[in-house]
Amino acid sequence: MLDNLALGFSTAFTPENLLWCFIGVLLGTIIGLMPGLGSTTGVAILIPLTLTLEPVTALIMLAGIYYGAQYGGTITSVLISTPGEAASVVTTLDGYQMAKNGKAGSALAISAIGSFVAAIISLALLMWLAPPLADLALNFGPVQNLAIMILGLVIVVSFAGGSLSRGLMMAAAGLLISTVGVATGFSDARFTFGSINLLSGIPFIEVMIGLFAVGEVLHQIRRGADAPIRTRFRDMVISRGELKRSAGPILRGSGIGFVLGILPGAGSTLASFMAYGIEKRVSPRKAMFGKGAIEGVAAPESANNAAANANFVPTLALGIPGGGTTAVLLGAFTVYGLQPGPRLFETQPTLIWGLLVSFFIGNVMLLVLNLPLAPVFAQMLRIPYGYLYPIILLTSFVGAYSVSNNMFSVVLVLIFGVVGWIMKELDLPMAPLVLGLVLGPLFEKALVQTSAIGQGSFLVLLESPISVGILLFAAALMVGPKIAGRFAVRRGPRVAATDDAETRDHAREEAGR
Repeated sequence: MLDNLALGFSTAFTPENLLWCFIGVLLGTIIGLMPGLGSTTGVAILIPLTLTLEPVTALIMLAGIYYGAQYGGTITSVLISTPGEAASVVTTLDGYQMAKNGKAGSALAISAIGSFVAAIISLALLMWLAPPLADLALNFGPVQNLAIMILGLVIVVSFAGGSLSRGLMMAAAGLLISTVGVATGFSDARFTFGSINLLSGIPFIEVMIGLFAVGEVLHQIRRGADAPIRTRFRDMVISRGELKRSAGPILRGSGIGFVLGILPGAGSTLASFMAYGIEKRVSPRKAMFGKGAIEGVAAPESANNAAANANFVPTLALGIPGGGTTAVLLGAFTVYGLQPGPRLFETQPTLIWGLLVSFFIGNVMLLVLNLPLAPVFAQMLRIPYGYLYPIILLTSFVGAYSVSNNMFSVVLVLIFGVVGWIMKELDLPMAPLVLGLVLGPLFEKALVQTSAIGQGSFLVLLESPISVGILLFAAALMVGPKIAGRFAVRRGPRVAATDDAETRDHAREEAGR
């Protein structure tokens, strides 16, 4: 292992590779800032520009774009409630509220710190555990994936806020939207109303931009824009107490992100949602979530960065893309004459270990770039909203059009912008809808495949120890809080009586003195 690390550092620390690594993370940050563009599109567009470079240098740059976009997507999520990356959607829930409370600098700083810590943890695990984890990932078939999707839908309860029925209703709406298009495993078109544009379904990016960006602008215009935030520069710097509260969420988010990241198809988006949901359940400050809890930023940001790195486990070790961006990178490997898989570690050790070490270098660069600039980025909130809203709308429509070069995408953004505005007016939670939309295609695919394996019976779920364990965990998440709540109600009077007795004893002692 030490020899491999030494080989990796000697490869990555050349002036040329350091330069292209920096260019990659800088471009990734800029790409992440642009709603609708995303790391997948950014990597795909820039692959032709790397053909003149050495394979290891080109891959270092492209990988830098990938994890750099995770950072960039956070900035717009926090400042203007417009996720630049799908994995940053959940960050808007508390990050934007922190910005409105004058804590934008803290939100951006903790996202940078959390992403960096998650990157270091996930890279260490990636280097040490890639072979056994790749073997474990091979055991995850449709049955186990269905169990994970059920767990993801159970997490929806965490996003329901004060009304479980509203949360479940919005999750069902998200699942319904995800069914538009050709049915998985069949050739039947559903809910397309004769439109060719809907055959491939309603694109997630357009929905995301409409709900969060356009919907927020319409909502603010309707209620009257708030005055620009006027806080002191020092108020935008993260405090020691906020760092202490974020330590646990960062570690838990890193673990959740890495575990989900090694599963092909799970991706950073699901990891960030699940990390947020679990953090909301275990946090002693549950009431603050959705109102500006720094834990609600630290956990999902750590999870999406850890998942981004963990995506390379199945990509490099098995030749199976862990997500959309790694699928594009897998194509880049073949362009450079490389075949990802178990033998790649033996045939191309210089390239593999140089690439892995570059992740560490790139994340250090991103931390140095983003941490000092967090309060500077936060100063954007001082711009009068009358100037900011047209910029947000223009960026949203241009980003949507760039996804497919089709005006239909712009129309979808407008439609879901109105939907987002109505949801805000009615105080309906958006996160369950988004989570339902994300999990819908994955859930349907796993459902169809599991049904085929079980010949129409879903009892096959109970034949796998892995799926049984996941389902038991999902059941614990559903039942656990209710049991804990009843226990707390029963224990409350006893605790109160004990406290009263202790208070009386203490008063007698004081009187005796």
